[in-house]
Amino acid sequence: MGRITEDLIRRNAEHNECVIFSLEELSLHQQEIEKLEHIDKWCRDLKILYLQNNLIGKIENVSKLKKLEYLNLALNNIEKIENLEGCEGLAKLDLTVNFIGELSSVKTLQCNIHLKELFLMGNPCTDFDGYREFVVATLPQLKWLDGKEIECSERIQALQNYPVVEQQVREQEKAYCLRRAKDKEEAQRKLEEQQDKEDRRKRRDPGFDGRWYTDIHTAPPSSSETIDHFQAPETQEEEYNKKKLNESEDDLEFWNKPSLYTPESRLETLRHVEKQRKDQEKLSEKKKNMKPARTLITEDGKALNVNEPKLDFSLKDDEERNQIIVDLAVYRYMDTSLIEVDVQPTYVRVMVKGKPFQLVLPAEVKPDSSSAKRSQTTGHLVICMPKVGNRITGRRRTSKPVKATSNSPREQTKERSKQAEKLEVDPSKHSYPDVTTIVQEKSHRPRRLASEHKGVPSEEDAYFEDNPEVPPLM
Repeated sequence: MGRITEDLIRRNAEHNECVIFSLEELSLHQQEIEKLEHIDKWCRDLKILYLQNNLIGKIENVSKLKKLEYLNLALNNIEKIENLEGCEGLAKLDLTVNFIGELSSVKTLQCNIHLKELFLMGNPCTDFDGYREFVVATLPQLKWLDGKEIECSERIQALQNYPVVEQQVREQEKAYCLRRAKDKEEAQRKLEEQQDKEDRRKRRDPGFDGRWYTDIHTAPPSSSETIDHFQAPETQEEEYNKKKLNESEDDLEFWNKPSLYTPESRLETLRHVEKQRKDQEKLSEKKKNMKPARTLITEDGKALNVNEPKLDFSLKDDEERNQIIVDLAVYRYMDTSLIEVDVQPTYVRVMVKGKPFQLVLPAEVKPDSSSAKRSQTTGHLVICMPKVGNRITGRRRTSKPVKATSNSPREQTKERSKQAEKLEVDPSKHSYPDVTTIVQEKSHRPRRLASEHKGVPSEEDAYFEDNPEVPPLM
């Protein structure tokens, strides 16, 4: 069941930047709230408050909302109008479809002098004889009742008949209160019976986890725990279907059972729906837990292709390097510690967050020489697996015999240019003079060459003397 908390109010105050002390409008409808609390302390400036379709049984903790102009409490469990005297600015009050049987409680609204509109349709008090005349005569400040405008003639007539109408209303109200007391006793008795039935069912059936315990602190796991743990999937499926069928029968019995329109029956209905929802969640969780594991290897040892993570992948057979490459599109921001790689000779398996990805390889590979790397940009997982067998290295070109062709020289030139294109400079197109042709070679011989020629005398020279102390000329 829901309660009014500060977090709940802030989440519904987004239009006011989640600031609650200056909040002027608040909507807390359909929150299964049972008690009206805290609002008069946290939201003093409220002008509009929506609380329809909840389980509020009493009007309280709103008397300090001096600026409140509109209060909507439709579709709740309110049985009496009270505690609204402090709402000085209240102009519109909606109590549609509640359980108000004490019609005389509308007298508490006489202090709300600015009240112009009141809605009480759908309450037991609207079935009373003289209901409208009583309210019109009791609240002279009203302009509209149940969406219908109050005419001056209607008010005059209601005031004239007020003593008689008031007596009628008092008698009907007293009879209703007696019936209501009996309904409360009957609802209390049914609640006790339901509680006893639930206790007997718990004592007769195993606990919530399917095991018996004599001592919650010291008792060891019983044999039934072991049996339940190793129970066959077929038996578990049958047990699940049986429980689901029982729940469906109980649900059908509950909705076919006649009940009175009372706050207790409304609470009982809501609790039943809540219980059904929780039971369904437990059964779904149990069915999810007993889901059989996915088959990766068949009984005859055949590996299967499995892609439980539903990831994109590519398989490449690199014949040049004699290896197989698998590119798996792993989520970019996933932690690498959540990935496990297992390479086998005939298949590769990758566990991604516990979900298997398995791929059968087209050729046998070497697991020990395989490598797995993660891309830092894309997050992809690249697995390189060398194949078993001779490895072809490099690109080897076989010499082809030269065939005589009748191609023209121009076509041959084109073929040579396609094979190797090099930038060549034509010497005949030089734009600078050739310095080597300025001086004639015979008249001006380089000195170095002449000296070198003189520095090496022949042995036939008459004046040649070989002195060993003189180093040779370089």
